[in-house]
Amino acid sequence: MICRIKNSILMKRKKSQSEMENILKQFKPEKKELIHILHKVQSEQGFISPSAIFEISKYLRISEGEVYGVLTFYNAFTLEPKGKHTLTICMGTACHVRGAPAVLDEFSRQLDITAGQTTEDKYFTLETVNCVGACALGPIAITDGHYHGHVTTKEVKKIIDEVKEEKGKNRK
Repeated sequence: MICRIKNSILMKRKKSQSEMENILKQFKPEKKELIHILHKVQSEQGFISPSAIFEISKYLRISEGEVYGVLTFYNAFTLEPKGKHTLTICMGTACHVRGAPAVLDEFSRQLDITAGQTTEDKYFTLETVNCVGACALGPIAITDGHYHGHVTTKEVKKIIDEVKEEKGKNRK
């Protein structure tokens, strides 16, 4: 049993390493490619793992700290796996004064997570942003790129249920 588990872990590690090699060989081993590589890794794997940081640093011949510094500077990158669906709440000034904190609290309560976390079933990730530039519609909740304007706490459950009903279909 233990041998089977070890073999499974080794197979996953080799597969992950092979996937990283396939991504990296698309780019020149130059430091200026770092952000492009990070975007590609995240789009392929959903997040930037510690092993990806190591492989990228090795490929570009830079420190893991440099890779990590870029990752944490830009909020487009994540070090944690995200849920299948992302719920984003605008916390900009206009949304804030119109009730965004209460809307965020209700999403947190309904999903049993706080901003920046993902539900245990990996279905939802709850995020906040400083401003989405649609102040007249505030407070705004965004579900997988779909904007919901003038959101109230009473609408939160409906929004969550709508996402669940989509069963993974993309909205455009």
